[in-house]
Amino acid sequence: MTMPVFEEYEPAADCGCPGCARRRRAAALGLAVAAGGHPAAHGARRALVLATAAGVVLGGGTGAADVAASGHAPARTGADSDPESPQGGSGPLHGERPGGAPGRPGRPAQAVSASPVQAVAPAPRRITRAEILERARRWVDAKVPYSMEKYWSDGYRQDCSGYVSMAWNLGGNEWTGSLAAYGTRITREQLEPGDILLFHNPADPTKGSHVTIFGSWTDDSRTRYMAYELARPHARHKATPYAYWNNSSRYIPYRYKGVTGGDSGDAPSGTAYPGGEFFGRGADNAYVTQLGRMLVGRGGERFYSKGPGPRWSEADRRATQAFQRAQGWRGTEADGLPGPHTWRLLVQNAGKDIPGAGSGDRTGATAFPGRGYFRPGQSNEHVEKLGRQLVGKGYGKHYAWGPGPRWSEADRRNVEAFQRAQGWRGAAADGYPGPQTWRRLFA
Repeated sequence: MTMPVFEEYEPAADCGCPGCARRRRAAALGLAVAAGGHPAAHGARRALVLATAAGVVLGGGTGAADVAASGHAPARTGADSDPESPQGGSGPLHGERPGGAPGRPGRPAQAVSASPVQAVAPAPRRITRAEILERARRWVDAKVPYSMEKYWSDGYRQDCSGYVSMAWNLGGNEWTGSLAAYGTRITREQLEPGDILLFHNPADPTKGSHVTIFGSWTDDSRTRYMAYELARPHARHKATPYAYWNNSSRYIPYRYKGVTGGDSGDAPSGTAYPGGEFFGRGADNAYVTQLGRMLVGRGGERFYSKGPGPRWSEADRRATQAFQRAQGWRGTEADGLPGPHTWRLLVQNAGKDIPGAGSGDRTGATAFPGRGYFRPGQSNEHVEKLGRQLVGKGYGKHYAWGPGPRWSEADRRNVEAFQRAQGWRGAAADGYPGPQTWRRLFA
């Protein structure tokens, strides 16, 4: 086993700043050293480097000293560079020591380890997904600036891993090398709001290591998601390619062990509105199931061909829109996505119920679902519904067999024939249904 090189960090001539530390280490190994800056924060980081060195020997990790002995560059988003997010080590909240005694701010309570498997997490605190996102939004709203050496008023460190520690309501500040111990590894398909996407680089923790909080998928393709993260210049909520801008294949999804609700089948606790991230295209969580069950109880059963489930569907949108229209709402107030007002009426069993199918409310039956459902490669109930209506109207001659859910050239040619029969030409008769085509077909 190769023993680590210990370095004494003294002021003045034997300066302990990251740049000088790197030069001394390289000099001892006979390596060339590139010119670099001289960061000013010496004293606050001296203890971190010494604790890190001890952690390498006691914990058996490799490369951990680089976390404290490198210059700090927060995560950057873009294809031009890997995110660099060295961070502080595992430690208590700002101003505390283990056991609750006041401590010196900015110093880790335990050595930093390069490997996430070495961390042993205490029993998890229970928390709902809605609470995780609510905590994450607080820092976004406050525009908490990125810093590996500063702490917010709640005691959590202002870097990417401190942000997750805060959102998960952990008892202290963790880093990318220890967060995995607080979670259970999951798959991409299992991601739900409040889970994280973690990349820890044990060979060189300062090279790309980063963590984000999963908010929601941006659409059904599930290639982009709304990420909560702390990166320069401040905490943000931003559409992000899965899993991240760089090192995408190396990010691993984790679910906090203390989260309540989700794929375990547990019902969400409480009745507070969880947030818009839990609903809409790509959403898959217990709140969608709860919404569907409430809508069924208010007269929306006819919109579901099978019982409500955790994955957002067109049935959920149609039933929600029918409930909103029953309240007399129109336009953006009846878009089929539950907001705080819709949610409050449902959980309090207030407002008007969804009228029956024969009462003149045809919202769910004929509403145009959107152009995105009718494109090559798409397969959904709306394509089949369109095809059957075309056949019923006498425009099905291009089908070699009955209409199905997968969009085909036969669908496009039949739609085009219907559009031309309306007297439309050019782009107005391209074979792809829009709101006007849909309205005339289902009139």
